Amino acid sequence: MVTFTSALRARSDTELVELLRRRPDLASPSPSTFASLAVRATSRAGLERALGRLDAAALQVLEAVVALGGPVGRAQVLDAVAGAGPGRDTVERALADVLVRGLLWADDDGLHAAPGLAEQLGPYPAGLAPADPRVDRGAPQDVEATLAQAPPGARPVLDALTWGPPVGQRPAPATRADTAVSWLVSHGLLAQAGGRRVVLPRPVALTLRGGRTHRAPALPPAPDAGTRSLPLEVVAAESASAAAVIVRLVTRLLTVWGDPPPALRSGGLGVRDLRRTAADLGVDEQLAAFVIELSAAAGLVAHEIIGPAPAFAPTQDGDEWLGLELPARWSLLARAWLGTARAPWLVGTKDDRGSTRTALHPDGQRPWVPALRRSVLETLAQLPTGSVPTAEGVRRRLAWRAPRAVPPVAAVEALLVEAGRLGVLGAGALSTAGRALLDPSDDPAARLAADLPEPVDRILLQGDLTGVVPGRPTDDLAALLERTSEVESRGGALTVRFTPDSVSGALDAGLDPDRLLDRLAEASLVPVPQPLEYLVRDTARRHGRLRIGAAASYLRSADPALLAPLVGDPRLAGLGLTALAPTVLVAQVPAVELAQGLRAAGLSPMTEAPDGQVLDLATAPRRARPRAHRPALEAHDPGPGLAAVVAVLRAADALIDDEPFTGRASAGNHRSAGNHRSDEGRPAPAGRADPAHPAADPAGPGPRDTRPVPAAPVGTAEPAAALLLLREALAERQEVWVEMVGPSGTLQRRLLRPLRLEGGRLRALDTAREAELTVAVHRIASVSAAVSTPSTTGSAP
Repeated sequence: MVTFTSALRARSDTELVELLRRRPDLASPSPSTFASLAVRATSRAGLERALGRLDAAALQVLEAVVALGGPVGRAQVLDAVAGAGPGRDTVERALADVLVRGLLWADDDGLHAAPGLAEQLGPYPAGLAPADPRVDRGAPQDVEATLAQAPPGARPVLDALTWGPPVGQRPAPATRADTAVSWLVSHGLLAQAGGRRVVLPRPVALTLRGGRTHRAPALPPAPDAGTRSLPLEVVAAESASAAAVIVRLVTRLLTVWGDPPPALRSGGLGVRDLRRTAADLGVDEQLAAFVIELSAAAGLVAHEIIGPAPAFAPTQDGDEWLGLELPARWSLLARAWLGTARAPWLVGTKDDRGSTRTALHPDGQRPWVPALRRSVLETLAQLPTGSVPTAEGVRRRLAWRAPRAVPPVAAVEALLVEAGRLGVLGAGALSTAGRALLDPSDDPAARLAADLPEPVDRILLQGDLTGVVPGRPTDDLAALLERTSEVESRGGALTVRFTPDSVSGALDAGLDPDRLLDRLAEASLVPVPQPLEYLVRDTARRHGRLRIGAAASYLRSADPALLAPLVGDPRLAGLGLTALAPTVLVAQVPAVELAQGLRAAGLSPMTEAPDGQVLDLATAPRRARPRAHRPALEAHDPGPGLAAVVAVLRAADALIDDEPFTGRASAGNHRSAGNHRSDEGRPAPAGRADPAHPAADPAGPGPRDTRPVPAAPVGTAEPAAALLLLREALAERQEVWVEMVGPSGTLQRRLLRPLRLEGGRLRALDTAREAELTVAVHRIASVSAAVSTPSTTGSAP
């Protein structure tokens, strides 16, 4: 008998690799034999994962095969789903796909559903009742001729049940509707299903449907009416601009978090720290949360014990990231975003307890997010280049791609916003760099580099103390402007303004006024305007009049008249200033706080080192250790690894062929009823009864089974394989020998036809006793295939 396992074994190595590629869960951990691969492929979890990855057309094909029952031909399936109308090509493609995935298998008789598949599709696949020989035999041969004699009201009843669900409730007694239902039941067009329920027999439903299992084939949705189309140049420009912005924000975050914010006890970032970070980045809190989550996903910031308490700090990997070119930095961020399970859009929302979700909180994980991100990008990649679909349009296409896992529209909208912020989308359309993320052989960094405009190393300085960079500044120019100016606007050009405070920042960093003016002159398209030169020199003249040192800290000046009023100034009382000499004061606070207090009072001090040189007050940034487990950012082809898995299966199969195993397949664990030994001197198998003593029947007394009993039933050494034998017998409506442990610990062998296997229980039909029984799976000692042998009379061993 051809089985699902033997069908797997008959596949070529290329077909097995493709099976494992489309169902990666079957290869992890690596199966050791074809039997274990078959068990995994037909398990509830394995089937649920496989069904969750199927599109609507593939699900219709599976429903058709299960609903039609038994082996069915390919042409019969195509006719049942698509008929002769449009969509037949889509159904053919779907049929080929589910065959590759091992959800269907074929032999000379036709197509078979994988064991256990019918249970996963529900009780009424395609809206049809399950096959029931007793009910189906009672259906009339000519349904339409029988219906022609039906009383009024009968046809509407059948119309309501034709396309499913096929079960309905009988109307109130002694009514015209009840009379019509009774007539339909008496003529085999309906069947009583228990209580007051009736069911439409499958042959009748198929006849009323014209032999179709579905009204129409499920076709990919047409482009949304609201979809716009943009020129490629616009998409590339917007994508590059967004990529540059997100890299700049992450770079700024690593600088701002040089003084790490503390972590909450729950592990997240406090609301006030998020608000403060958003202000430092110059963005709203939602975008700041996305930048923080993205940086953590890329391993650039991490939770670390720094000092007495945990905090979030940039990692050493973040320092390495800062040294990369912009396209390489963006590529690392984009791959991290695609693979992370974090859901940044949840920051600021309420959880089930009414608490506000914070950034970097452990509750921000959602295991389904990476698959959804990839599905959204793949959906966009299938649209014409430059298309800008709506979120609802994307969701409709996702619903066709995976009907069993339709995401909420809010999640789709959030992911589209994230992709736009990251530059994966440009003005709402998938960019070339975004497409490259989906292709392991492509380079997203190179694609982005091609879209980025050339960086500009010049600035147009103007007499109103502003400067304009006509494009994206180089890293050196950006660093100079960050120290010396304040950003007024960004866009196609960068506009900055020079102020006394911004110039003081450059002087604080150790730049003397002459060197600062020289660097501005080198970068300027025009000579440095006189107002800017005056601003720099005037700020420098005031900047150096006061010098700060650490005693805790000290304050000195060559002008005693400048220091004298400071000691009694009430605004500076908290600094603890004390005069050591007419030109020297000592403070009770560190130099950083002394400088901040004097500047708040309108003074412009300068810090100095013990040798009198200018000292930069910026605190040394703290760094967390690099994470031990970096995210898997690089896509790779799993083919070579899958080929090795197939090689292991082939080697195990060859070994089994050399040493055939004829033992039983144990489906559950049980204790031995005694400690007697077998003929070989080893302890007898657990639960094995002595042949001299009759075995108890867990189902109660009944007639003895006198049908042929195989002397050496063929089985497998794996307990899980017994469940596979039961599933295969259930799918093929075959009988198997089942050895069960009774209440007293003795064994009884029965020849059973499985009817249902779920919830850890087997419901089966014993045709010899003409009775059904239900047994817990853990009480099944062995399962073996029924083998035809000469007829003998006797009890099961």
